[in-house]
Amino acid sequence: MPIEVFITNDFEHMSQVAAGLVKKIILDVSEKKKEIVLGLATGNSPTGMYKHLARAANVGEFDSRRIRSFNLDEYVGLPGENIQQRVIHPESYCYFMIQEFFGLLEKKFRETSVPFGSLIDQKVLIRELENHPGDWEYKGTSAGKSIVIKQKTRSEYLAWIKKDILDGYRRKIRKAGGIDLQVIGVGGRGHVAFHESGIPFKGSSVMLVKLDENTIHNSVTDGHFPSVKDCPNYAVSMGAELVYQAEHVVLLANGERKVESVTRSLLEDVTPDVPISYGQKCADNGGNLIYVLDKVAGGELLKNHDVLKARKIVLQDLT
Repeated sequence: MPIEVFITNDFEHMSQVAAGLVKKIILDVSEKKKEIVLGLATGNSPTGMYKHLARAANVGEFDSRRIRSFNLDEYVGLPGENIQQRVIHPESYCYFMIQEFFGLLEKKFRETSVPFGSLIDQKVLIRELENHPGDWEYKGTSAGKSIVIKQKTRSEYLAWIKKDILDGYRRKIRKAGGIDLQVIGVGGRGHVAFHESGIPFKGSSVMLVKLDENTIHNSVTDGHFPSVKDCPNYAVSMGAELVYQAEHVVLLANGERKVESVTRSLLEDVTPDVPISYGQKCADNGGNLIYVLDKVAGGELLKNHDVLKARKIVLQDLT
């Protein structure tokens, strides 16, 4: 299917347009299936859309009780003395989703799932990685890297992370029948979820990731953590291969920081340097890929309308 790009005026307009597109896809899927499986993102970009979708569900425009959701990622290393404190930490993605979406719904989703990153004790993880270097390897060409745990390990803790935390989340998604509609945002260097720039696409299902310094610094700049030393250094995340297996993918991006990544992801070839560029493969394989951008994030694409047309990308300027 051709890739579609919608250029909107501002954040609110982007949120309205995205909510309308997502609602339509939900209704279309609901005609074919009893249960709709959504993949959901955190971050600022989808927050307005979530509010519109919650209002639509609350007035009966679609049945939220037929939806099962899987979030893209979760931090490892949030402050807290135990699992419960980490799960309800204000910067946990579990807390975020309750505050920004789930808590707004009068009729709750059938089930919601967030990767099991809060179960991992970061101090124990670091110790086991240091004590058992033969049990794992880094994959990636930049500061952020995937930690690939081998099939046979001496560390019981690392074996547990691989089996229950990483593969367990993948199995749960597969048991649900896969994701029908995936909502994503864009990281500063073009990463999707915590599939950081430079991490290979092959085998990127559910990953344990050492976070890029750029990602950590942006979390401070955006006000999520008071300083770099307070930031988690790891995360559990869906990888690009898994993200783009969804039948429908809706990407939201706004603001100046997203311009380069959004532009490169469509005007250049697929590269792990810009993980969202993998969306081109999704479209080539018959997936439905939709970008909803404000006019700042989509400014360079507007200037390259002819190039997009030559690449069979449909651009709709709604400004």
